Amino acid sequence: MPHPVFLKLGGSLITEKGRARTARPDVLRRLADEIAQARNASPDLQIVLGHGSGSFGHTVAQQFGTAGGVRTAEEWRGFAAVWAAADLLNRMVMDCLVLANVPAVRIAPSSAAILEDGELKTFSAEPVAAALAAGLVPVVYGDAVFDRTRGGGIASTEAIFACLARTLHPQKILLAGIERGVYADFPARTSLLHRIRVGEEEGIRSSLAGSADTDVTGGMLTKIREMLELVRTEENLEVLVFSGQSAENVRRALLGETVEGTRLEK
Repeated sequence: MPHPVFLKLGGSLITEKGRARTARPDVLRRLADEIAQARNASPDLQIVLGHGSGSFGHTVAQQFGTAGGVRTAEEWRGFAAVWAAADLLNRMVMDCLVLANVPAVRIAPSSAAILEDGELKTFSAEPVAAALAAGLVPVVYGDAVFDRTRGGGIASTEAIFACLARTLHPQKILLAGIERGVYADFPARTSLLHRIRVGEEEGIRSSLAGSADTDVTGGMLTKIREMLELVRTEENLEVLVFSGQSAENVRRALLGETVEGTRLEK
């Protein structure tokens, strides 16, 4: 089986992160069309699609403190509310993919993943591999997940990608958000970092400060650390952080064309 491409549509891209439970339907439809176009242009292209939870799951998770653990009856009600919010956004994503004639199937993290003390320990790769072998597009997303020690917590899309990468060995991971990439001077955004190498993330910690909006999974610093660890351990893996705001960028990135952004390298 050829090596797949992992594509994440960031929560900041597909939702209004500053407004609770507010999706960006026009953006979702365009992105679904670009995924369909890339598949049509390259029939052998295999895509594992992930998306963030944006102003849906993150907002509710912050309200109930879900990322820190779930123990009380009130926290378990919050856990269920996070699941419902993440599910609602995922259904919007799936509807747009279906309308674009993308044969997408959802692999729900709440059913496939287990955390241990906040760290994602298992995610069943077999259904994802089976979907790819059948010519389908498996879809994962940030979700409320059971935790062996804390009761429950949150699994980010990046953590799920990292877990799946150990089995599926992607050729590239594409992280599409609203920013052009990672900046050396965030939030001024005047100096784009074209490359970040393994070990350099601590030296640019201030550039990787947390998200400007609610993000219970650690913001940009956590995401870049997770991806650089994958780059370190996975052979020939390419990671690109880029903007999905610009029309055609997602299609071009999927097809291996040059797209401006920040590349993570060994």
